[in-house]
Amino acid sequence: MSGFLTKREKEKVVLVGIINKEQNEMQLSEYMEELSFLTETAGAIPVKKFVQKLEVTNKRTFVGSGKLLEIIHFVKENEIDIVIFDDELNATQLRNLEKDLKCKIMDRTGLILDIFAKRAKTATAKTQVEMAQYQYLLPRLTRMWTHLERQRGGIGLRGPGETEIETDRRIIRDKISKLKNKLKKIEKQKKQQRKNRGKMVRVSLVGYTNVGKSTLMNVLCKSDIFAENKLFATLDTTVRKLVIENIAFLISDTVGFIRKLPHNLVDSFKSTLDELKEADILIHVIDISHPNFEEQINTVNKTLKEVNANNKKILMIFNKIDAYNFVKKDEDDLTEKTKENYNIEELKNSWMAKNNLSCIFISAKEKINFEELKKSIFEEVKKVHIKRYPYSNFLY
Repeated sequence: MSGFLTKREKEKVVLVGIINKEQNEMQLSEYMEELSFLTETAGAIPVKKFVQKLEVTNKRTFVGSGKLLEIIHFVKENEIDIVIFDDELNATQLRNLEKDLKCKIMDRTGLILDIFAKRAKTATAKTQVEMAQYQYLLPRLTRMWTHLERQRGGIGLRGPGETEIETDRRIIRDKISKLKNKLKKIEKQKKQQRKNRGKMVRVSLVGYTNVGKSTLMNVLCKSDIFAENKLFATLDTTVRKLVIENIAFLISDTVGFIRKLPHNLVDSFKSTLDELKEADILIHVIDISHPNFEEQINTVNKTLKEVNANNKKILMIFNKIDAYNFVKKDEDDLTEKTKENYNIEELKNSWMAKNNLSCIFISAKEKINFEELKKSIFEEVKKVHIKRYPYSNFLY
């Protein structure tokens, strides 16, 4: 036997979702695709998806007994490592499902937290993620801590409690309290940092996760911010100084949003998201090649409202036009056009370009329409600058 350690095989995962009054079949299909992408981002392999239509979820096992038996059989036959549910599970459901399925059980929230734990690099991000993890684990201590001793590696196990078992809820609450105090100090430091930047105009990139914000930031600032085709590639806010024509301003890249974003994460990342509240202008980056980009827009707008940053000047940037899939309708096809049947020019003249927000269609990757983008950013920054420095010649 070789003395070298072999690379651990990727865990096999089954995904489970339900259709109900809050999410129809089409919406669930999109959510499940996203859950599959999240699973791959976490380093596992999605093998199969199970879907059930339920008016009310089962209090004991989330899904109905018939669907559960179907999942049990598949898990056993295919040696599945993890079953991940698209909606949040309570402690009772987690415990019962783990007992019935005899494998690791996770929900979307736990999966997102795991990815955040993997992505966190700076002390600030690590503290924010750890805080969210403990808040998530607290009501699930009965299930989580009693099983940690036999768990070894894999997704869903990064972060607090990985190396020791803590069964005392008071200890966990003490940890949460200490982390809250630590985050308050971080928030004060961040406020001071923002104050020290003076009154330079501030621009923040916002958007759904994986829409190309970091790629756009890299091209605009000629920087090397980590960017890849995975969810939550960026956790920490990155701030750069940018000069367009004769005006210098600050531009920041923030964490991407996602549907069903855990409230614990929104609370924990308050100091990071405060960057949005401090911004003068928000650049909302949208992946126009995504089939449900309108829903992603709504998710971002909803999250901006949650953090009280929805009253800013917003410049909408429709990115990835190079990947947009235009399907031309046949002349004899009398069915109503869908968004896939509109070319880029038609989209520009649609409701998106006619609303109260400025809209630009670009490709950050291919640098398409970048001069138009820079001109639009310059004009918006110039308006704020003139208002703030009415007697300035635009030079810092």
